[in-house]
Amino acid sequence: MEKLEKQALQVAKEVTIKFIEVGRISPNNFGEHFSEIYGQILKTVASGGESAARAGTAEAGDD
Repeated sequence: MEKLEKQALQVAKEVTIKFIEVGRISPNNFGEHFSEIYGQILKTVASGGESAARAGTAEAGDD
């Protein structure tokens, strides 16, 4: 597994745990959500954060 994939996996795990802690995801449906969270994080990281930067620019322009 590449370093990028390992980092995305770690972040996805932390995000999913946080969602469980705040009640957005239950431990029973963890499997339904984890792969989607991981996929989105990996996609964002692999693109160099371009989509995240565009979203931040769009939000800043709304003021």
